[in-house]
Amino acid sequence: MVVCRYPPMNMVDLHHHLLPGLDDGSPDLDTSVAMAQIAASDGITHIVATPHANNIYEFDPKAIASAFDALQSALLMNRIELTITTGCDFHLSYDNIQDAIAHPRKYTIHGGDYLLVELPDHGLSPHLDEAFYELGLAGMKPILTHPERNPTLQRDPTRLADWMRIGVLTQVTTSSVLGHMGRSAERMSHQLLSDRWVHFLATDAHNTGSRPPRMRAAYDAVAKKYGASYAQTICETNPLAVFENRILPEQPNPLHLYEDDVDLSRPWWRTIWKR
Repeated sequence: MVVCRYPPMNMVDLHHHLLPGLDDGSPDLDTSVAMAQIAASDGITHIVATPHANNIYEFDPKAIASAFDALQSALLMNRIELTITTGCDFHLSYDNIQDAIAHPRKYTIHGGDYLLVELPDHGLSPHLDEAFYELGLAGMKPILTHPERNPTLQRDPTRLADWMRIGVLTQVTTSSVLGHMGRSAERMSHQLLSDRWVHFLATDAHNTGSRPPRMRAAYDAVAKKYGASYAQTICETNPLAVFENRILPEQPNPLHLYEDDVDLSRPWWRTIWKR
């Protein structure tokens, strides 16, 4: 039996494809209930259900509300203790950005200020800085999802540094931390963690098998390598503030973010042992 050395109290999952039948996440209500049960058993107490808004999946507020109500009823019926709300896995396309600016609370978490934003899978537009700036002017606080999984940022992290300097927050996937998303994503996630560039861990759960809703193992891994306080900050304190639409508390000082020679290509273990 594996004993949890750093027992989490109230883990909050900000990125979770829990709602049934809306995207490539849960296909039906039974699967959603099973995912919710796994999450609750793992120590997750709050979930933001974040259906995609991209060129494949339409973001339909009425359909989302209907799926949310059905899931909420199922959780009560099955006595699964989870606090859930909705948000969006927001793709940074031109049409999406214009619609979000026109309707600043349509895509945000719990209708608040925070917006999960997803980069294109391949290539990064030179105008993304402007996009983040425009979203900020409209009152939204962008949270960049899984930058460690983006091939362009893996090769050149300087764009990420630029975005963070203008206030963009970062969310790393728990599976990346544990090496389930490939070696490049694992390496970059630990580089970001070691330099305290990560504000949130989240599951980005899609199912009960290959991409399950578990956070505890990643929480423990971060606590062991980078300190229990930091693990609590990115798994509990920060995401709960977002869930409740509060300003984040004072954050750990990010290392190397304001240096000209940002270089995340160095092996993360060298970074750790260097300090």
